[in-house]
Amino acid sequence: KVPVLILSFFQHALNSGIRRYHVAPVLCQRAKVAMSHFEPNEHINYEKLEKNINIVRKRLDRPLTLSEKIVYGHLDDPATQEIERGKTYLRLRPDRVAMQDATAQMAMLQFISSGLPKVAVPSTIHCDHLIEAQSGGEKDLQRAKDINQEVYNFLATAGAKYGVGFWKPGSGIIHQIILENYSYPGVMLIGTDSHTPNGGGLGGICIGVGGADAVDVMAGIPWELKCPKVIGVKLTGKLSGWSSPKDVILKVAGVLTVKGGTGAIIEYHGPGVDSISCTGMATICNMGAEIGATTSVFPYNARMKKYLGKTGRADIAALADEFQQHLVPDSGCQYDRVIEINLSELKPHINGPFTPDLAHPVSDIGAVAEKEGWPVDIRVGLIGSCTNSSYEDMGRSAAVAKQALAHGLKCKSKFTITPGSEQIRATIERDGYAQILRDVGGLVLANACGPCIGQWDRKDIKKGEKNTIVTSYNRNFTGRNDANPETHAFVTSPEIVTALSIAGTLKFNPETDYLTGADGKKFKLEAPDADELPKLDFDPGQDTYQYPPKDGSGQHVDVSPTSQRLQLLEPFDKWDGKDLEDMLILIKVKGKCTTDHISAAGPWLKFRGHLDNISNNLLIGAINIENGKANSVRNALTQEFGPVPDTARYYKKMGVKWAVIGDENYGEGSSREHAALEPRHLGGRVIITKSFARIHETNLKKQGLLPLTFADPADYNKIHPVDKLSIVGLADFTPGKPLKCIIKHPNGSQETIMLNHTFNESQIEWFQAGSALNRMKELQQKSS
Repeated sequence: KVPVLILSFFQHALNSGIRRYHVAPVLCQRAKVAMSHFEPNEHINYEKLEKNINIVRKRLDRPLTLSEKIVYGHLDDPATQEIERGKTYLRLRPDRVAMQDATAQMAMLQFISSGLPKVAVPSTIHCDHLIEAQSGGEKDLQRAKDINQEVYNFLATAGAKYGVGFWKPGSGIIHQIILENYSYPGVMLIGTDSHTPNGGGLGGICIGVGGADAVDVMAGIPWELKCPKVIGVKLTGKLSGWSSPKDVILKVAGVLTVKGGTGAIIEYHGPGVDSISCTGMATICNMGAEIGATTSVFPYNARMKKYLGKTGRADIAALADEFQQHLVPDSGCQYDRVIEINLSELKPHINGPFTPDLAHPVSDIGAVAEKEGWPVDIRVGLIGSCTNSSYEDMGRSAAVAKQALAHGLKCKSKFTITPGSEQIRATIERDGYAQILRDVGGLVLANACGPCIGQWDRKDIKKGEKNTIVTSYNRNFTGRNDANPETHAFVTSPEIVTALSIAGTLKFNPETDYLTGADGKKFKLEAPDADELPKLDFDPGQDTYQYPPKDGSGQHVDVSPTSQRLQLLEPFDKWDGKDLEDMLILIKVKGKCTTDHISAAGPWLKFRGHLDNISNNLLIGAINIENGKANSVRNALTQEFGPVPDTARYYKKMGVKWAVIGDENYGEGSSREHAALEPRHLGGRVIITKSFARIHETNLKKQGLLPLTFADPADYNKIHPVDKLSIVGLADFTPGKPLKCIIKHPNGSQETIMLNHTFNESQIEWFQAGSALNRMKELQQKSS
C-alpha cells in the first residue's frame, strides 16, 4: 500500500504544483498520513477507528450507521461503554478542537484557569467574528485589527503559549478553513460554534459545543455526549436547474422544525448523494444546526475525494479509499427515523421570516408575503457566510449576475458578497467572479462572518423600520442580522438571492418570470451552471496562519486588570449542600428564546472576553410574559420595573438567588456559552423550561446551574413571575430521579410540581463543585 500512497502524492504534486498551503507530507509508513499539513507530526489513525468499530459491532451484533461508526470509533473505552441511542452518555476522544475568536476568548481563559501547560490535542483559533461589515473588505479588516488589537494579541499569545494554531483576522470563516484544511472522512472534531457540523460535508462528525467542553478535550479529558439517535435522510434523484444543495436543508428544516433534530445526528444517504458537490454537502450539514441536530454527516464518496485532491490532500483521499468500508454506513443499518427527498422533484425554497424552519417554495413566497403583510420589496440581498461561500456558490451567483449584465441590468436591491476564506477570495478574484458580482452592484466584504452574526453597520434603514432582506445565511431570528426587530430576513440559496436582488422583490420567481432589459425587451434568467471547483489550483492568497512554537512555555500572555475587553475568571461558588429555598423569578419568558435573546451578539461581541461587562446583555432580548416587553422585568424586592441585567445584579447584591422560567427549545441557536456564564455570574441558580436545546443545556450544566424541565409541560402555566420557588431534595440528587419544586404564591398558597433533568453522575459532581472547571481542578489536586 505504501507505494500507492507515495505515487498518489507525487502524481498530485506534479500535476498541480506544490503550493505553500495545501500539500501535506506523506510519511513512509502505512497510514502515517498527517491530519493536516500544518501539523505534520499528528497523524490520521484509521487503524484505531477500525479496531473500535469492530469491538462495538461485535458487542451490538448489528449493522452500524455511518454516524455510529465514527462516534463509537472514538469511544474512550469501546469494550465496556454502555451504548443506547438517546439514553446513555458516551465518553469520547475527539481528534481535534477548533475555536472562533468570539468564543475562543472565554475558552482560553478557562484553559488558563485549569493550570495545564499545553493542549493535549491539535487545536486552532480562527479570527472571523469581530470584523464589522461597513464599507468593504480591506477597510473593514483594517478597522477590526485596530479596534480589536488587544483581543487578537491575547488570542495569538495564548495560542503560542499553549500550543494552539492561530488563524489571523482576514483568513476567513472558521468552518470554511476547517473544510479546506482540517476536516476529513472519519474525523471527530468539536468546535466552539454551532455551525461546526459544516465539516460533515467531508464525512466527519463535527459537533458544536461550548467553550467548557472544548477545555475538557484540550485538557485530555474524555468528552461526554449523550448517545445520539440517528435520523436518516434518503436522497434519490438528482439536483438540476435552480435547485441547489441549500434547498435540501431548507426542505428538511420545514419537515423537522427547529427542534426536530435535537439529540440526533442527521445522516444523509442514498443514490442522490452523488449528485451533490462536497461543498454542497457542507452547506447542508452546516444548516443542520438550525433543526437542533447534534451534527450532520455524508458518506465518503468520489465528490469528497475530488475536493480533497483539489485542496492538496490527495494523500488523505488515498488513505480514506483504503478504509472506505468504515466511512460509509453498513448495508441494512437501522435509523430512528427516515425522511425521503427526491432531488429531481425538489424546488427552490426560501425560509422565514424570523425562524429558519418556516419553509416556502420560491414560487409561492410573493403571494404568501402579501397575504401575511410582509414587505415584498427587498432592501438588501446578501450572499456568502459559512453556509454558502464556496467556489461553486460564487460561480452560480456570478452566472446569474452575468446574464443580467448582458441585458444592461444591475441589482435593484443593495447587494453584498462575503467570501468564506482568503483562499476563496483570492480564487474568485483571479477567475473573475468577484468582478462580475461587483459589476452587477455588489460590495465585496471581508473574509469574515459579518452581517450573518449581526456584525453589520447598516445605514439604509432606521431601527424599527419594517423591511425585507434575503440572505444565503443559515439563521434569521428576530434582529439577528442588524439588531432591527422589524427586519424580515429570509434564507435561501446564493443564486436565488442574486436573482431576487436583481428583481428587487419577493414576487419574482426566476423559474417562470421575466425581467425587462435596458433595451425594453423581456428575458428570462437561465438556471445557473458553474464549476464545483476551479480548473486551476486554488489561489491560497495571503499567508494568514501562525504556527505555535515547539516550546511556548516562555510566552507571556497579558490580561490587564483594567481591561474592558478581557477579564481573568474567578471560580464560581460551590454548592452549599442545602436546598434552593425561596428563589425569586428573574423573568418568565414568553415564546422563542434563543441564545441571541439570552446573550445578544452584534455590538456585544467586543465583550466576549470580559464576563462582567458582557453580563450587561443578559436576557435583554427575551419577552417578559408579565408585560409583553423585552428587557423590562419587575424587581420583586422594590416592585419597580427595570432592565433584566440590572435586576439580576440587584438580587445578587442582596444575596438573593433567582431562577428563569422558559418555554420550548430554550437556548436554541448559537453555541455561545456566555448564555450560561452570564446567569451564573449574576446569581442565577436554576433554569426551568418545557425543553432545552442540546448545546445550551450542556453549557448550563458546565457552569454549575440546574437546567430542569417540567415533568408536565402544562405546569409552565402554574408559575407566575411574582411567585417564589424552592427546589428540594438536592441532597438525594441522582441520575434519573426527578426533583421536587414548591411554588409559593403571594397569597400564601403553595403548589408542588415535579421537574425532570438529564444529569448523569459526573454532571451532578459539576453542580456540587460549582462548575465543571472547579471539578476538574478538584480531580487534579487529588491526583497530585
